[in-house]
Amino acid sequence: MVVEHTSILIVGSGPAGLTAAIYAARAGYAPIVIGGYEFGGQLMLTTKVENFPGFPDGILGPDLMANMRVQAENVGARIVDRNVSAVDFSSRPFKLYVEDDLYTADAVIVATGASAKWLGLESEKRLQGRGVSSCAVCDGSFFKGQDVVVVGGGDVAMEDSIYLSKIANSVTVIHRRDKLRASYIMQQRAFSEPKISFVWDTVVQDIVGDKKVEGVKVRNLKTGEERFIKCAGVFISIGHKPNTEIFKDYLKLDEKGYVVVEDETKSSVEGVFVAGDVSDHVYRQAVTAAGSGCKAALDAVRYLEATSPLQ
Repeated sequence: MVVEHTSILIVGSGPAGLTAAIYAARAGYAPIVIGGYEFGGQLMLTTKVENFPGFPDGILGPDLMANMRVQAENVGARIVDRNVSAVDFSSRPFKLYVEDDLYTADAVIVATGASAKWLGLESEKRLQGRGVSSCAVCDGSFFKGQDVVVVGGGDVAMEDSIYLSKIANSVTVIHRRDKLRASYIMQQRAFSEPKISFVWDTVVQDIVGDKKVEGVKVRNLKTGEERFIKCAGVFISIGHKPNTEIFKDYLKLDEKGYVVVEDETKSSVEGVFVAGDVSDHVYRQAVTAAGSGCKAALDAVRYLEATSPLQ
């Protein structure tokens, strides 16, 4: 077993974690980032990113994350491409187990993000970035004047549908029940939008397309009727799951499993800070995650400077 101590340890290698690493490293703390085997977060599943500042022609999601990684390493961060298997925040220094190795830290930044919930179709995974998306704000602009499908019936699905209706030619909402789960106000807004139509009691059986989405095969749960709906994009809007399972015994979580924060980045444990989608179920954007990573690092540095001399 390898046992290693560091002043600041960051869990997560998406925009929040890597931005935190850049700021912590520039402050002289040489942070260690436990980045996971699936480095880079949700942006690794996207194609062209056009809403991250500094790239007037856009940039591929994996390229953006690769650039962030190189920048973090160049200023002194070290990235470990393995998963955290368990944590112990009951005493200081904090303990994080990475398979058979133990890392201890005076301050921790949790930036493990959230994972989109998917339908579980093979075609869904194959066509991610080729017309299948879980983020309307991220990818909606690629479907200007085209027909799209939104799968879901909650507030997120209605928000996505309304957003897409300003861009797309038409939005077809497919929902497995005969009524929405969304709040009353969101339902009324969606119902009043002429570009949005609804297909009730229906599930998506397959997403059709070779190199890009061409449509969806659906089945009515009450009648058994199957049909094809032509579209250029499919937005899966059935929610996100925060990656907080290993923290549940130590950090305060809300009813959906997101880490509860106070004063911008502070968790319920002093010395443990939070950044990105692991606590943000509202915005869920790369730029907001990066901004919160900056804040978490600055707060961690201030915490260490207030409690101990610079290591």
